[in-house]
Amino acid sequence: MKIKLDYRYILLLAIPVAFLAETLHWGNIVQFLAAAIGIIPLAGFIGEATEELTVYTGPKIGGMLNATLGNAAELIITIVAIKEGVLELVIASITGSILGNLLLVMGLSILLGGLKNGRQKFDGSQATTNATTMILAVVALMIPAVFGHFIDVQHHEDLQPFSLVVAVVMIVIYGLGIYFSFTSHQEETALTRPSAHEKHAASWSMQKALLVLAGATIAIVFMSELLVASVEHVVAELGWSEFFVGIIIVPLVGNAAEHLVAVQVALKNQMTLSLEIALGSSLQIALFVAPVLIIIAALMGKELSFNFNEFELIALASAGVVGVFVFKDGESNWLEGAQLLALYLILGVAFFFI
Repeated sequence: MKIKLDYRYILLLAIPVAFLAETLHWGNIVQFLAAAIGIIPLAGFIGEATEELTVYTGPKIGGMLNATLGNAAELIITIVAIKEGVLELVIASITGSILGNLLLVMGLSILLGGLKNGRQKFDGSQATTNATTMILAVVALMIPAVFGHFIDVQHHEDLQPFSLVVAVVMIVIYGLGIYFSFTSHQEETALTRPSAHEKHAASWSMQKALLVLAGATIAIVFMSELLVASVEHVVAELGWSEFFVGIIIVPLVGNAAEHLVAVQVALKNQMTLSLEIALGSSLQIALFVAPVLIIIAALMGKELSFNFNEFELIALASAGVVGVFVFKDGESNWLEGAQLLALYLILGVAFFFI
């Protein structure tokens, strides 16, 4: 009898390392890396618990849970960062998450899926609609940054209230999108995307699923505290900028489990679902996570706004335009995936030197 060892249980060994790193004087870099690695399996358990709850709640509510909780790890990390005053990391992580989904995840999915299955087809109409929604969401994020430069010169104190108004509007749109998905005959939308796994009977009880969900969430809070606490030291010791950690490292850690699922379904030649996961996660970040962070920061008395720098604005606009061109013909090939990854790599190197 073969015993299949889940990679998540191996990665969980990083959690005690993260807790012991300071006590045993292993250094801040060890604590940072261990905390980051420890968050990855915990995010995976949140995803699995959500999948199990979907069996009990039904596909539409389950889809909403799956979409919302898919970004729970990153939301927790950034809330902890707000509390600690590491605000540059928070804003950078919003940009990094959107770029990671549109370029890295879709690039890997299209590349590996194309190499295994050849030219892959997907629902071009749905993908284009979601891509258009994504561009509108990105533009909504960019407007405060563009106008903010003018507002900041005249009335610096008005920049955060402006961002708060935009955040409220975006959450309203998010809520309307969920309402539409429940009241229309549409089976799925990018905001309430379906399970990435095949339909199955529940292998967990509802009580177990809720306990795992709660336990993993609490554990991520502790890991996030350790991660954020070591950021400044890691920045000093490795020569990385806080901006680079936020735009590259935090999104990779927080969304790693969901990214893996998107690639796995692409390998199974389910490209429509793979793109739904990537686009849905991007929309969740733009329409829900980012506005919530602005509101939470205001409640904490922290000055946080959608004041993206010009490099982030260029990167977001480029990723949105490239994504639309990839979706427009309803099919993909491995070369398109390689091109998306190339753009992500170029941006990543640029962000490293900023």
